[in-house]
Amino acid sequence: MNDYFATVARGLETLAAQELAQLGASHVEPGFCGVSFTGDRKLLYRVNIWARMPFRILVKLYEFPCQDADELFQGMQKIDWSDYLTPDLTLAVKATGKSERLNHSHFTALQAKTAIVKQQQAQFNDRSDVDVKSPDVQVSIHIEQGTCTVSLDSSGESLHRRGYRPAVGAAPLKESLAAALIQLSGWQPEQMFYDPLCGSGTLPLEACLQALNIAPGLYREKFAFETWLDADIPLLEQLIREAEVSQKDRLVAPIWGSDGDQAVIQQAQANAIQAEVANHVYFSVAELEDIAPPVDSGVVFCNPPYGERLGQDLDLGAFYQRLGYVLKSRFKGWTAFILSGNKELSQSIGLKSAQRFGVYNGTIPCQLLKYELY
Repeated sequence: MNDYFATVARGLETLAAQELAQLGASHVEPGFCGVSFTGDRKLLYRVNIWARMPFRILVKLYEFPCQDADELFQGMQKIDWSDYLTPDLTLAVKATGKSERLNHSHFTALQAKTAIVKQQQAQFNDRSDVDVKSPDVQVSIHIEQGTCTVSLDSSGESLHRRGYRPAVGAAPLKESLAAALIQLSGWQPEQMFYDPLCGSGTLPLEACLQALNIAPGLYREKFAFETWLDADIPLLEQLIREAEVSQKDRLVAPIWGSDGDQAVIQQAQANAIQAEVANHVYFSVAELEDIAPPVDSGVVFCNPPYGERLGQDLDLGAFYQRLGYVLKSRFKGWTAFILSGNKELSQSIGLKSAQRFGVYNGTIPCQLLKYELY
């Protein structure tokens, strides 16, 4: 059994812990911006393929006291790097966290990298080249409260970048946050899902992936662990085949998205094609004032602009009032979820929320507001 750490967006730790437990992780403990857990190699591969909320899955190697550059260098050299890295494999080191005397992440990463390659030169009279973009082995260093934690990044490119979304709007949600919001809402595939402000389609597409039981990792070109010395490619291929077989052929209830901007609807349709779900999700051009629910009940889900990146030029107060009016007058029998990063604007909706969930959209504190529409 190995020790792992899944990095997640702030505020999603408990939700991500539940997801990891469902995937078979043991000793699951949510922390700050991450979740620690244990498991075998099969679980590591499975989590990378299936988990919808984490950014990356780290494999913990070693912890040691670390107050300054000398302790960092000595601690890194205590690890036998030949177990993980040979000179023909490329290397990158990323550092996070800090101490009083190690407060610059670039210097910390450089010191750790130097310790690794000096050990290689002593052992092999050769060393790994550095490749910061696509290394064979990505080492992660985290310094906190006088302790350095050394890990290997098993994911590579952040898991939130599914690979199906080359086209994005002006202020897109991360796919991992969209998946978390849907999970938080309690939406079930038996309910219609409709996003009337869908932009490039992230919320409907993530709902579709969940409803069709499509593993988000299937869209990726590769995982970082594929170039490790102990990579088990037959095991990975087996897990991928099992994930492909478990996909469902059709939706139980419709998933729709609409937006008043034709250009972003074209982006949403392109993303649906890339995700190979264009036959399942319906996108259309429609102004907010013109939308109407096609069925008597379901879940309406949206992320309206709140003035941080998109919508500064709009009269957002009036827009939120119109949104509230449309929901109240046309979506009776539905449940609405609205992500808002602006408390004053959310009050303009004119509806009383039944529940509020605190989340972060990047660095912006937000609330997911639930409305029962009668």
